Amino acid sequence: MQAIADEVAMRMKRRGELPLNIEGYDQAEWVLADYGDFLVHIFSPKARQYYDLERLWRNAKVVEIPPE
Repeated sequence: MQAIADEVAMRMKRRGELPLNIEGYDQAEWVLADYGDFLVHIFSPKARQYYDLERLWRNAKVVEIPPE
C-alpha cells in the first residue's frame, strides 16, 4: 500500500498537486490521500471488501483524468 501511495504522490507532485492530508499510511491497510477536489483511496483486498466503496459511490459521476 505504501509503495502505491508513494507512486501516486510522486506523479501528482509532478503535475503540481500536493495532498491536503494523508491518512492511514503508517498502518498500510488503507491509505487516503485528500487532494481537495478528489480523493485517492488505496486498499488492501481485506479493507476494500470491508469498506465496499463501490456500493457507496455507485451513483457518483466518473471523471477521466487526462494522461500526463
